[in-house]
Amino acid sequence: MPIPQTGDQAPDFLLQDQSGNDVKLSRLRGQHVVLYFYPKDDTPGCTREACDFRDEYSALQRAGAVVLGVSPDSATRHQKFAAKYELPFPLLADTEHQVAEAYGAWGEKSLYGRKFLGITRTTFLIDPKGKVARVWPKVKVQGHVGEVLSALQGGEPADEAPAPAKKAAPRKVAKKAAAPAKKAVAKKAAVPAKKAVAKKAAVKKSPARR
Repeated sequence: MPIPQTGDQAPDFLLQDQSGNDVKLSRLRGQHVVLYFYPKDDTPGCTREACDFRDEYSALQRAGAVVLGVSPDSATRHQKFAAKYELPFPLLADTEHQVAEAYGAWGEKSLYGRKFLGITRTTFLIDPKGKVARVWPKVKVQGHVGEVLSALQGGEPADEAPAPAKKAAPRKVAKKAAAPAKKAVAKKAAVPAKKAVAKKAAVKKSPARR
């Protein structure tokens, strides 16, 4: 199946995690969900990716996100993998790769000239309404978790809302400051005018004195 794109409704699913708990996507509405698909537990790239998510887990939580890892490994293998590297988030057992297929993360791969079916490393950021907010296809592990965290932090409009008001404030002050300046100019202009009137009056009166 094709990969869901930004704005699409994220396919719902129900899978078990490493502790045997049911995890249903639709029950996580109201939160951001980082759903990442990886090929296999305890392999170099997958371990690095899992540990990167582990290391940034507190920051991801502060950004309002739930992290879910998905692979075709069994719950038992997930449990060993999570315990070995102290992973604080659920690893979901997609043993029949149905969820991976629904998200377009399952397909033909090639390694050393050998072709086989498996998971393509892919990450989805799902928004609180259950829609796809961002997709990272064919993920490169290095720096990936930083990109996900950056996308989450950049999606907080509430923090940016006060900015326009702060920028507008100096303009109002400038207008108020300009008002006295105009009055000062008007006063300066008025002084020569008064002197000119006074001189004209003096000229008119001078013949009468003679």
